[in-house]
Amino acid sequence: NIIIENREKISISGVLDVESFDDENIILHTELGVLIIKGYELHINKLDIDSGELSIDGDIISCTYTDDDHGKSRGIGFLARMFR
Repeated sequence: NIIIENREKISISGVLDVESFDDENIILHTELGVLIIKGYELHINKLDIDSGELSIDGDIISCTYTDDDHGKSRGIGFLARMFR
């Protein structure tokens, strides 16, 4: 779940790991893929990896999921077709 309140606070569940963070970008690994949060003056208020909960304050501009596993599986399928 992702809950954004007035583009100033975001609460996320299902967080597995925080890959990197600074005051403009936070990159998370979640149960549904990699999530990139962009904004200004971003601060992590709460992080509990055991429960998968994360809370962030700041000016939130965007939240984007990337699906690296999906792209890799498509590449494997292409190569598998090439060598039939």
